[in-house]
Amino acid sequence: MNVVTIERKILEKNDEVARQNRALFEKSHVFTINLLSSPGSGKTSLLECVLEELKGRLNIAVIEGDVHTDLDAQRVARYGVPVVQIVTHGGCHLEAKLVQDALTHLPLQETQVLFIENVGNLVCPANYDLGEARKVVVISTTEGEDKPLKYPAMFRNSHILIINKIDLLPHLSLRLEDLKRNALDVNPSLRVFETSCVTNEGIREVCDWLLGQDSSKS
Repeated sequence: MNVVTIERKILEKNDEVARQNRALFEKSHVFTINLLSSPGSGKTSLLECVLEELKGRLNIAVIEGDVHTDLDAQRVARYGVPVVQIVTHGGCHLEAKLVQDALTHLPLQETQVLFIENVGNLVCPANYDLGEARKVVVISTTEGEDKPLKYPAMFRNSHILIINKIDLLPHLSLRLEDLKRNALDVNPSLRVFETSCVTNEGIREVCDWLLGQDSSKS
């Protein structure tokens, strides 16, 4: 019972800071995405493809979350966007206060879209609101059809599903329709995109969605 009480207090405190973050994003007219996945799904590569496609069309900033190193932030910085690295030193997810602290290093008034690339994990980040407008979960075709069933909270709490590495489908036993059906059984309102960072397939569709969200938020 004590464990449950402590966990509830932690989440309540996080949610309060998340509300503060969300109010700041709305005031600054920043559309914020919490980018989630397991390790190795290709979400940083996906983010790089989006940054390349939208260069000169949207003002984008990035917060990178990782257990150790700033390697992903270095990759993103090559695209000339403002980026802040959060190193959790073993923590399995980002929290709203970490994001709030990182925001002081970003030019929010000049930002239209903010990506928060969360720590690679399909469990812990699902329960932590960061103040984002949309949760976007990325799953690669190499992970199998059953991930939405094994980690339902992540898919239930997300708004967008991106199925990445579809260029590998000819070499895998995965049935794409089964993966999509499992995800939609968990969350029928998910919008699904299929992408490849090798062939660039589906990247433009994701970017068109982003452009539409940016124009609609004002």
